[in-house]
Amino acid sequence: MSLRMQFGQVSTDEESKSAANACQLCEMQKLFFSPVPIYCLCCGLRIKRNKYYYYRKTDEVVSQHCFCTACHNISRGGSITYNGISVSKELLDKKRNDEVLEESWVQCDNCKGWQHQVCALYNNKSDLDSSAEYICPKCRIKDIENGSHVPSPKSAIYGAKDLPRTMLSDHLEKRLFKRLLQEREEWEKEKGISAPHEVLAVENLSVRVVLSVDKQLRVNKQFLDIFPEENYPAEFPYRLQEFGLDCGYPNQRSVYISYLDSVKYFRPERETVTGEALRTFVYHEILIGYLDYCKKRGFTTCYIWACPPLKGEDYVLYCHPDTQKTPKNDKLRRWYHSLLRKAAEESIVVGVTNIYEHFFLPEGKFDSKVTAARLPYFDGDFWSGNAMDLARKIEQECGGDYEKTLKEQVTKRTLKTMGYVNPSKGSAKDILVMIKLGQTMLSFKEDFMLVHLQYECTHCHEVIASGRRWFCTECKNFQECERCHSTESHTSPSGEKHTLSQVLMDDVPFDTKENDTVLDNGLFENRPNFLIFCQKNQLQFDTLRRAKYSSMMILYHLRTPTMPSVGETCNICCKHNLSQHSWKCDICPEFTACSACYKERGADCHPHRLSRTSSTAMCQSGNLELMENSAMIQKLLNILQHASRCQSTKTQPCSYPNCRQIKMMFYHASKCTVRVAGGCRICKKAWLLLTLHSRNCRDSPCFVPRCMDLKKHAEWIDMQFESRRRAAVVESIRDQ
Repeated sequence: MSLRMQFGQVSTDEESKSAANACQLCEMQKLFFSPVPIYCLCCGLRIKRNKYYYYRKTDEVVSQHCFCTACHNISRGGSITYNGISVSKELLDKKRNDEVLEESWVQCDNCKGWQHQVCALYNNKSDLDSSAEYICPKCRIKDIENGSHVPSPKSAIYGAKDLPRTMLSDHLEKRLFKRLLQEREEWEKEKGISAPHEVLAVENLSVRVVLSVDKQLRVNKQFLDIFPEENYPAEFPYRLQEFGLDCGYPNQRSVYISYLDSVKYFRPERETVTGEALRTFVYHEILIGYLDYCKKRGFTTCYIWACPPLKGEDYVLYCHPDTQKTPKNDKLRRWYHSLLRKAAEESIVVGVTNIYEHFFLPEGKFDSKVTAARLPYFDGDFWSGNAMDLARKIEQECGGDYEKTLKEQVTKRTLKTMGYVNPSKGSAKDILVMIKLGQTMLSFKEDFMLVHLQYECTHCHEVIASGRRWFCTECKNFQECERCHSTESHTSPSGEKHTLSQVLMDDVPFDTKENDTVLDNGLFENRPNFLIFCQKNQLQFDTLRRAKYSSMMILYHLRTPTMPSVGETCNICCKHNLSQHSWKCDICPEFTACSACYKERGADCHPHRLSRTSSTAMCQSGNLELMENSAMIQKLLNILQHASRCQSTKTQPCSYPNCRQIKMMFYHASKCTVRVAGGCRICKKAWLLLTLHSRNCRDSPCFVPRCMDLKKHAEWIDMQFESRRRAAVVESIRDQ
């Protein structure tokens, strides 16, 4: 039965009449993608469907600057200001949020039939010059049956197995394979029958790491201003949200988990012998394996924020199936606690508490004060972001006189409870913020989990890394190291005497560093980058056919990084130059001829003398290997950095390879009236190169054009994503 008949969209007579206009694979006609959500850059609110908004096409990373009608109307003067950027209202056009995009089609070169590109799993990015032959699946099956099928190099589809392996991915895969085989044996033993035939072989599953590169997390100055007297680090080095030994306190030896996402296509949809879904079992084992891996490397703490996505929004994978329900807070917490109980049974996790009880209730537990300086700082977390929001609100209410507000609103008993007997003058703002933050987090403290991977001494709060450890079998949280141990018993909170037991500890690794494979890809640099990329390219996961196509395209982009190429388009045939050699004019720097056109026409293809050049980079091509692409990208970035500082002139030209071409490209971009929005290819190359540079630039200030603007814009996009998440959490508390 065809999809059209299944969904009852047309009658049988109508179907026969319109068969010529239908896809040969799914037998459907026009199919439309889900509309991309649009948000106002001022207020951050989502612009509803069929409502009007104002936009300006730009040549920056984001294709549109959008403003809701409310922000447009209330803004004074002739411009709208956001994030320090002013946009003239004269440049804005009014538009209705009702746009829908149709799925693209592709025609078979053999049978001349048409199919949806999604149905055919056709990768148009791998054939930019339109030179490859496309043979539809039906014709390929016939060729295979006839023995005449010849695979095309450009039709190769890469799988997850083709991605680079790392020590972490090998560890996770090995554990997952082992546990799945054990589960299958238990299931067959319990049911008394063999596992269903639809169960894929374990070897067909793949686990890969897509981003593993050293980064620096800069602490927001507004957060540092909360506690000016404290010696808090200005930035934290990390990799994969793992903050190792070289990272300062309080992030040292900790890992952070905030976003998990999946789509419900796992097969088979059956339960394990314990009653949980097999899909849940797999995801639990991957996470438990990750915690085990971190523990063995010497990490001591894992912070988890269990927060489901907002209705109608996505975390990582764009556009989930309609049949997949979004879990509520309590269900998601149970999911995590079930995972942590399994990890505790294997002694991977040694204790679980929450952020509130650990940092906001020090009485009888810590000798330190309740201060924001003890809070770990992670990218996009709730507590640091909400602390800055509260600090701004308190400053507006008290006018900057924090000491006066502290005396009026906070009692001495409260101060003593927080560890302040004689608070210093500079700590008033810190105290006020922590009181407000504690009140906010108290309502949903169980969502912020603090997982202990190593034992800590109850007295000195240091990790018990080696030697003997004394513990109480009745008071689960009581631990003593050799340095703090004095007696063979301790007094419990209820006043009873409990005898201590002892055990010899396995040595905890001192250094958390690991010489694993470095993987850097802009798609997965952060959550907004990947989500925006999927939205722009209509890579959806709402149906199985689209999920397969989106996975194929994501894997392609992972293996083939996007690279700008100087002079990559031939001015004669207007095709992308896929060879490393081209012919350029000594007088007209914008003219480029590909090798094929020059071979066909010779010197007659242009009135001036042409010289043969070697390109510094190549276009996207499935024939290039990942490491070669990375080397080409780095070479281009080096040329860009040189050109941004080069002071050469026409009379004194620069001898640095391709410096002049880069300068001409950016000179064109500064004068072009067509720009990226109008489809100018030179401008697209310029912006792509600037984007690649700004992603990893650590210079402040940077001499590369627009680098600081791009970094500021990227930070603003991240802030928009996270502020919406925090605002929704706070709003849910008010509703309760």
